[in-house]
Amino acid sequence: MEDKQKNMKAIFLFSEVLLSFLFTFTLKAQSDPQAIQIVKLAEDQMRGNSSEAIISMTIVRPDYTRKISMKSWALGEKYGLTIITAPAKDKGMAFLKRDKEIWNWQPTIDRTIKMPPSMMSQGWMGSDLTTEDLVRQNSIINDYIHKLLKGQTFQGIKCHVIELLPKTNAAVVWGKIILHISEKDYLQYKAEFFDEDMELVNTIIGAEPKTIGERKILSVMEIIPRNKPNQKTIFTYDKITFDIPMKESFYSLQNLKKLKV
Repeated sequence: MEDKQKNMKAIFLFSEVLLSFLFTFTLKAQSDPQAIQIVKLAEDQMRGNSSEAIISMTIVRPDYTRKISMKSWALGEKYGLTIITAPAKDKGMAFLKRDKEIWNWQPTIDRTIKMPPSMMSQGWMGSDLTTEDLVRQNSIINDYIHKLLKGQTFQGIKCHVIELLPKTNAAVVWGKIILHISEKDYLQYKAEFFDEDMELVNTIIGAEPKTIGERKILSVMEIIPRNKPNQKTIFTYDKITFDIPMKESFYSLQNLKKLKV
């Protein structure tokens, strides 16, 4: 009887220790509310409630440079629509984002293609930007655990440094993301993207801050892949208007096909 009581006490003690460990692990696995708020402020600064933009994308390679022009619309964090306006061979091609799904309209074959998960890590339009990056605005808030690290100065600008690690079972490409967001204006001056083995893959550098109305944005972004000399992709916002009247119905498969350049 005494041995049985000892065994029961041992089991009870072990259960308490296990529960305590799981509770502590759960707390550690939660995002830092301050870190989430900083990331949201940075995302909202570049996005607004809605926007319409004219964008130039320059793809730089060791033996050539290619430029793509596009017009893009966005509504909140879930909806986006982009149509290619140049060069001529890509003109009219369009992309629709609804939450974490992307469709591609190809006018030359009169067909709409839903992008499969296997294509999320591939370069978009031959650039250093992945398809995953196109849906990142929604994913970066919901699919990662946010941790505020020690602040750093980047290019003379004091920045918050935030580490993002994917939540369990999150369907994301990146194994880790490190963000540098300015303390003063909440502009994302640097973002580092790591694979599942925690090897650096891409770095995005923001530059050329501009004030548009009451909003300040970084008008140029450079995506620089690691260990690929003389290779990068440059995004330039030639024009952007925020908080325009827009409905969710604009972001439909039917409208994707009807867009005119």
